[in-house]
Amino acid sequence: MFKRLSKIIGLRKKENSSSNTAMAADKKQPMVEGIPTDINDLKARVRREFDRCEDIVIRTLEIGQDNFIEMLVVYFDGLVNKDTLNAHVLRPLLIDARIVPLDKSVNKRTIVNIIERNLLDNCEILELTDFNQCVQNILSGNTVLFTEGSDIALATCTKGFATRSVDKPDTESSVRGSREGFVESFRVNTSLLRRRIRTSSLKIEEMTIGQQTNTKVGIAYVEGIVNKRIVDEVISRLSKIKIDGVLGSGTLEELIQDAPLSLMPTVANSEKPDKVAGKLLEGRVAIITDGSPFVLTVPCLFIEAFQTSEDYYSLPFIASFIRMLRFIAFVISMYGPAFYVAMVGFHQSVVPFKLVVTIAAARQGLPFSPFTEAFIMGLTFELLREAGIRMPKPVGQAVSIVGALVLGEASIRAGITGAPMVIVTAITAICSFILTPYTDLLPFARFALLIAANVLGLIGIALVSAAGLVHLCSLRSFGVPFMAPFAPLNLSGLKDTFIRAPLWTMFTRPKELTGIHPDQNRVRMALEISPEDYDGNE
Repeated sequence: MFKRLSKIIGLRKKENSSSNTAMAADKKQPMVEGIPTDINDLKARVRREFDRCEDIVIRTLEIGQDNFIEMLVVYFDGLVNKDTLNAHVLRPLLIDARIVPLDKSVNKRTIVNIIERNLLDNCEILELTDFNQCVQNILSGNTVLFTEGSDIALATCTKGFATRSVDKPDTESSVRGSREGFVESFRVNTSLLRRRIRTSSLKIEEMTIGQQTNTKVGIAYVEGIVNKRIVDEVISRLSKIKIDGVLGSGTLEELIQDAPLSLMPTVANSEKPDKVAGKLLEGRVAIITDGSPFVLTVPCLFIEAFQTSEDYYSLPFIASFIRMLRFIAFVISMYGPAFYVAMVGFHQSVVPFKLVVTIAAARQGLPFSPFTEAFIMGLTFELLREAGIRMPKPVGQAVSIVGALVLGEASIRAGITGAPMVIVTAITAICSFILTPYTDLLPFARFALLIAANVLGLIGIALVSAAGLVHLCSLRSFGVPFMAPFAPLNLSGLKDTFIRAPLWTMFTRPKELTGIHPDQNRVRMALEISPEDYDGNE
């Protein structure tokens, strides 16, 4: 017995030591590999690195007087703009180099400086001394120039792969606001933010994540407004990610959120640059992922799903009314079927008598209980919604609309379900489309409340609601309470929750995000205005 225990302990020690060794190896920085100075060795090294890559282009050039300087031009076909390559790289090297004094008396280091400063007229040129950096620049769409006898390579920006033009986002429509949306190009997305926040305080730090994809990720924030602790936490979580590939922002969202097993999203996302810019000015941090049109923002609060950028382009009374409609739609979409089942099955005395008679007449002869009826209709609606999303857009809309009408009418005529249940399901479906960020969450909450209503009626609904509220209050997003400003209560933060107060009354940034007392965190307004300025007097 003791021998077996000693063997097990010994094996575990070996496993722990091996795991510690692996972790230590992961923490090591990649080895710096110098650039070969011999042109033949360099060409062989490049061919080995890009073996069986048929789209790699390796071209040898001879420049200078008597063509004594041999150079190697390496790039990927399809990732570079050939017009830029020919006009700003190859033409200066092959033609303009004839008038530049390049003879054998010039050393190799000086030759590289002359090529960089006198010949290449590209706006972005980098000096590289690490061969791995050369490989990454080639894979990113740059053209790398190697010179014989020099251990310094020049990377010139010639990117020219196809990108989608800036267009209005499909997931967030707007009537009065900006129609621009993020695209898959990293630099275009950063420029969209720079156009809206024209200050040097807007910082964008970049890092590379993914051992195979080497995806560029940017962390954007406004210095002087953001809480530095949140920025450090974001950078810390991103730097700890060890993964083969990052193909979209959804991968990062799942890996950095606070509660990975919770249904509530603690990381927000958006396709609208004006919305992300507004969040940056409130003290949030944006995470931009190359290849994804969705920009992540943290910390994420529960109230954000009820706020839209268009609320701040409309009058406060109109925006407040629409926002209250969103809250009502949220309650109906989550509690509608559960309340119907609880009232019909447990609390008929609460329902008006005429309505009870109408529901009883509609349910006469139905083979299923109200719970089974609501469950089947809810599941059918989710199937129709998923079919409408996955199918081509014109066909998907027809399938969802025609399918709902045909199935609803056919189920009533066949005596499978009653008309009240179809009405409840339809209203629930309409309300669930109003809150896009919580569209995927609502079905789970709806079915949980439906089961509780079938077991205990209103008491079951109250118990599940209390458990859900406790869970929401326990969540935090990068150290910020998820239910702020409701829990903990912040009266100054309630101006932009259930209603949208006038802009001249919202003179402080959210204290939960910045970590600064509101009196020390006043928003600088273009005009110092107050309610007294609206009395009609100049």
